[in-house]
Amino acid sequence: MKTSELKKLLKKNGIEFIAHGSNHDIYRSPITNKTFTVPRHAKEIKTGTLNSILKQAGIKKGGN
Repeated sequence: MKTSELKKLLKKNGIEFIAHGSNHDIYRSPITNKTFTVPRHAKEIKTGTLNSILKQAGIKKGGN
């Protein structure tokens, strides 16, 4: 998934943008009450990283 697509998905699900870091953007999920980072300069986000972000955001359930 592209970074731009992920950011649109996060916004659609009510995830709040907090700040720009040097290489990552920082978001907070009201669903899980967790703060997490999203790489800013990667065009394609690797599958493992994407799954981790979606779980922290509360968009994807944990487990297999």
